[in-house]
Amino acid sequence: MKKTAKSLFLITFICLSNLVFGQFVANYDESKVPEYSLPELLVLENGKKVKTAGVWENKRRPEILELFQNEVFGKVPDVSYELSFQVIKDNIEAINGKAILKEVEITVSTSEGKLPINVLFFIPKSNKPVPLFLTLNFYGNQSIHPDKNISLAKSWLRNNEEFGITENKSNEATRGVRAYRWEVEEIIDNGLALATIYYGDIDPDFDDGFKNGIHGILKDDSDGNKNDNWGSIAAWAWGLSRAMDYIVTDADFDKDKVAVMGHSRLGKAALWAGATDKRFALTISNDSGCGGAALSRRKFGETVWRINDSFPHWFCGNFKKYSDQESNLPVDQHMLIALMAPRAIYVASAEDDQWADPRGEYLSTYYGSQVYKLFNEKALSEQKMPNIESPVVASKVGYHIRKGKHDVTPYDWQQYISFARSCFGLQ
Repeated sequence: MKKTAKSLFLITFICLSNLVFGQFVANYDESKVPEYSLPELLVLENGKKVKTAGVWENKRRPEILELFQNEVFGKVPDVSYELSFQVIKDNIEAINGKAILKEVEITVSTSEGKLPINVLFFIPKSNKPVPLFLTLNFYGNQSIHPDKNISLAKSWLRNNEEFGITENKSNEATRGVRAYRWEVEEIIDNGLALATIYYGDIDPDFDDGFKNGIHGILKDDSDGNKNDNWGSIAAWAWGLSRAMDYIVTDADFDKDKVAVMGHSRLGKAALWAGATDKRFALTISNDSGCGGAALSRRKFGETVWRINDSFPHWFCGNFKKYSDQESNLPVDQHMLIALMAPRAIYVASAEDDQWADPRGEYLSTYYGSQVYKLFNEKALSEQKMPNIESPVVASKVGYHIRKGKHDVTPYDWQQYISFARSCFGLQ
């Protein structure tokens, strides 16, 4: 074999090995971002331009929503279910007497079984009804605050030696282990409530063949292997909407002023919840990255191939067609941002979180914001990213990038609270 042929063979073998054995080297070099063209946001599938809010709402928005359902997140099975709500704790003083603690168990019932979902509320002692942040958390409701009145999570938890989780179960040692991510007192001081759900109550975050959680009881056996069936991100988003089903019945809350917020993979779920449920007045994405706020076609940091390889249960089967084939996607994430219009959207990034592609998150927000012009609202005016910790806000669209890593910080919450108060008309 000639030297050139040997070299080509070696290069081919390495490339194939990287794909087969899951090795991946992320691109963090802006000069190596491939050239790309984004799918047209304001052009109908028949080629006609979208020039009015009515055409967007009645024609283009449904087209884009269907594409995301079919090719990215998957469709919720068309199976009937029943909901019941039980207040299991109420009127418990919390946050140094500034708030009350409430817990509500939402039970989803189908012919296949029942699924309890526990929602924790911190509600300010102020005139009701109050605006609300609705969020998901990673390690159980008890992890967000050390209050001993919070029920321990009963669902499967990912083991974490730092938090003392060794048998996939919560325990007393897990109380408040993630409190540093939750500015509960500042939220309360600003006249807003906080609601949170352990995401594992809705669906477990591992590749279980969709046998547990909501996937285990809400399924259509006639199409069990279809590639457009919903993944876990769609399931978590669906669970957020079931919490909203309860919130609209509770006089403590202003149902027209609910913000859905999420970090990382839960930021992806928050975006999809905001896109599919117009009852959410504000959607907040914190470091949501690939499959969330970041443009897929940039292939910067985490890519579609990498996310499908590591987390095959997050998205629908069709999304795997676009692994390392991002240019074939009929959508990109600026279109997901646009689905929030004319409701409010806020996207945040972190300087050191290159895995989530901060520039891609900003560009997605910038391009997606252009649809707001149809509603006589402002869009982001600068394609250039803002400086670190210099938030930009255009009417109902906001963005910031802060110092630091992949996390939720007090700085992030300060921006979300300020933006929410502005959107909700709070003085």
